[in-house]
Amino acid sequence: MVYTSDYPIFSVTVDVVCLTVRRDSFQVLLVERGSDPFEGQLALPGGFVEIEEELEHAARRELREETSVDAPYFIEQLATYGTPDRDPRGRMVSIAHLVIAPDPGEASGGTDAAAAGWYDVPDLLADPKTLAFDHHRILSDAVDRARSKLEWSPLAPGFCRDEFTIGELRHVYETIWGLRLDPANFHRKVASAKGFLVETGEQTDRGGGRPAKRYRWGSAERIHPPLTLRTNA
Repeated sequence: MVYTSDYPIFSVTVDVVCLTVRRDSFQVLLVERGSDPFEGQLALPGGFVEIEEELEHAARRELREETSVDAPYFIEQLATYGTPDRDPRGRMVSIAHLVIAPDPGEASGGTDAAAAGWYDVPDLLADPKTLAFDHHRILSDAVDRARSKLEWSPLAPGFCRDEFTIGELRHVYETIWGLRLDPANFHRKVASAKGFLVETGEQTDRGGGRPAKRYRWGSAERIHPPLTLRTNA
């Protein structure tokens, strides 16, 4: 049976904001578009959702196909973007996804992406014309979400390798928030957050100083009280 509709048909797409901390910078994964519209411009990886495809699967697939990077454990829907004129090809509604990852290494362009690579977030946010479509707005919303979640959710270890030191974790907060934190105050707050971190019983000297304890991601789903570190409270 063929169904008809009194309403216009429009396309559903996904866009992926993959954030990481690499080379001491807060970075996002972008592609160079290989075709119109906006050929040659930078954009978030993404594309059309297949007719029987789950949205998260579509986001993971597009990220892998366009950049050769696999989405890790943390991926969540960010928001829906549906301004009628957001895409010159016609009416498109995009479900953006936020991905948090430890440094996944180098990326390479694939399918309709001419190239793929990592770019500094602060530079991109400073110039709304850098990205194609409405991707500057999507990136801005994703960064706001990530910065906020660092206060009340155990998100920060997602930027680290499986085991990390308190100093390495502090570096994540400082890089994403763009500020310096008092080391002693930071250590006290994260160490006292129930279920946030788990000691491994091992130490490392990879920071170049005296050996430091190694930790892994705990089981807490929410940090209470929140880490109000941006005000050094």
